[in-house]
Amino acid sequence: MTKPTRSRRKLTAIAASTALAAASLGIWAATATTAQAAALPTPDHVVVVVMENHAYSQIIGSSSAPYINNTLKAGGGNLTNSFGITHPSEPNYYALFSGSTQGRTDDSCVSVGSMTAPNLGSELIAAGLSWASYNESLPSQGSTTCSSGKYAQKHNPWFGFGNVPTNTAFTFAQFPTDYTTLPKVSFVVPNLCSDMHDCSISTGDTWIKNNLGAYATWAQTHNSLLVVTFDEDNSQSGNKIPTIYYGAHVAAGSSSATTYNHYSQLRTLEDLAGLTTHAGNAATATDVTGIWN
Repeated sequence: MTKPTRSRRKLTAIAASTALAAASLGIWAATATTAQAAALPTPDHVVVVVMENHAYSQIIGSSSAPYINNTLKAGGGNLTNSFGITHPSEPNYYALFSGSTQGRTDDSCVSVGSMTAPNLGSELIAAGLSWASYNESLPSQGSTTCSSGKYAQKHNPWFGFGNVPTNTAFTFAQFPTDYTTLPKVSFVVPNLCSDMHDCSISTGDTWIKNNLGAYATWAQTHNSLLVVTFDEDNSQSGNKIPTIYYGAHVAAGSSSATTYNHYSQLRTLEDLAGLTTHAGNAATATDVTGIWN
């Protein structure tokens, strides 16, 4: 039998090495893709409740907020460096919902549907996914009134956008008791007392427990999440606010010291929903990590 020439043996070795490298690259690529896909869970439902005007240090560790601390923080993921964008309230709500303050600098009532920028609601709707807000003390579904009793439109940025139907703004009395019927993503906005703006920390803590506690418990075993955050701090703590994730796929007692803000939260909500678009500054923000199991 004729022995292979040195050049043939060299070519064979090169081919084998190339094949091995290609195979290794394929395995690495598959692993990288899997890791990227697994970075965030894919919950069926996400409910975000936005509270008002309290700093991280006022809530986390406070005996006035036993439900937030002893249930949600203890059993969920606590972001220890989460921040609002600015002051006062209204521009923070727009930042959280649309990735921009949209030029808002005060708490004045906006002209309904006057804005057209992409936002979480419009992105979900465009992707064929469901969106809703549940607003305590809103006079009726879709009501565009500026204020009514303890209800304030300044905490409801969806009314500012013409690409979000007003009928997706429900009263809190319409929050489902069958949680399987909840939208893919929804916001819950308590009224000016329940959100700790006009009333005490303990009042707001009790409101979350009484009104969202059952959902939080259900979420743990039904591939769903509850996110509790605040619009801004008390203007005395560098705008550092409490933000807690609770539910399925969140490691109990976990925390992340990474710096996040409302744009990070929006980016995370978009990616949890599987959206491929990102509104405003969420496009360059980073997802919440370090709390997922």
